[in-house]
This record gives sequence, structure tokens and C-alpha cells, in this order.
Amino acid sequence: MTKDEELLVALRKIIRAIDMHSRKLNKDVGLTGPQLMILQNVGRSGGVMVKEIAETINLSSATVTSVLDRMEARELVTRVRSTVDKRKVEVYLTDSGKAALATAPLPLQENFTNKFNELEDWEQSQMVATLQRIATMMNAQNVDAAPVLEVGSLLES
Repeated sequence: MTKDEELLVALRKIIRAIDMHSRKLNKDVGLTGPQLMILQNVGRSGGVMVKEIAETINLSSATVTSVLDRMEARELVTRVRSTVDKRKVEVYLTDSGKAALATAPLPLQENFTNKFNELEDWEQSQMVATLQRIATMMNAQNVDAAPVLEVGSLLES
């Protein structure tokens, strides 16, 4: 196999691993990666605002709001308007949300981040530079992306 073929095989393995993890998460717990990240964020600090969630997980407030709409319809979260400031809406886990969070596996990016952080600084920098170069070679340098290892739309249920 040529080096470019080896690289393409490695990229395909990464894409397949992300796809398989996403399908397993959805099958086992009925959640997408972004939904799990939001559940974890709300679970850590109940009464959190949409803007705070968006900043913490690096998604837009509009995307988080759309995901929360689906999660609220499934009764995983509830939104409560602040009694102090009517402009603010706080997000809380429901009992169903707490149960889903308790049974959910780690998001794939959390697993990856834990292993990545164990690497030496030089190796981390090398990997970042290499993947940024690959993104450029694939004309993807201007593609908007959040640090969520998820296949498909972030808004899928």
C-alpha cells in the first residue's frame, strides 16, 4: 500500500470509529453526542443558562437551543424562567435526564481528550499541525466545526 493509501485508510478508520460510537450511543441510550454533552453540562451545574452551555461545549446558542428543544420534548431537561431576571432561562435535568446521564458512556471526544492529554507536549503539537495540514489538503480549513466527535448533523434527534 502506498503512503497516501495508508493515510486514507487511517482517516477512514477514524470516520468509522466516530460513526460506530455515535450509533452505539444512540442505540444504547437514545442520545446523540451533543445531547450527551449538554446533559453532562447541565448535570454538573443545574440551573445553567443556554449561553453558558454553548460557551462550555463550543456550539452556538442557536444550536444548543435547537438540541434543548428536542431534549425537552423527550422530557430529559426542563427550562425555567428566572424569577429574578425574566430574560434568563435556566436549564435543569429531569429525573429521566438524570437516569439517561447515569447510564450513558463517556462521549468519544472525552475518551480521546483523556488519551491525548497523556501525550508529551511536542507530540500533541505535531498531531495538531498534521491534522490541520490534512484539513487544508482536503479544502476543509474554512469548514465550521465544533470539537464534537459526531457524525451527521448536530441537530438530529
